[in-house]
Amino acid sequence: MTDFSLINKSSSQSFNSQKRLIKALLAGQTIPCEKCGKPLSASMPGKADTQILGHIRCAKGCTDIELEVE
Repeated sequence: MTDFSLINKSSSQSFNSQKRLIKALLAGQTIPCEKCGKPLSASMPGKADTQILGHIRCAKGCTDIELEVE
């Protein structure tokens, strides 16, 4: 039988790590990609844009985080 507490702990750590990364990047800090070391950049949809997803990516594309924006 699978111990879900280990899965939940891992998921929680991953979520909190990404949350810290997003907060730091949107606060203006330069955050390097964990894989290639290139700086991450955020692109958010404009007010007139119908797209509700923002993105955090590195130039090579090894990090790609989709953000739901309201």
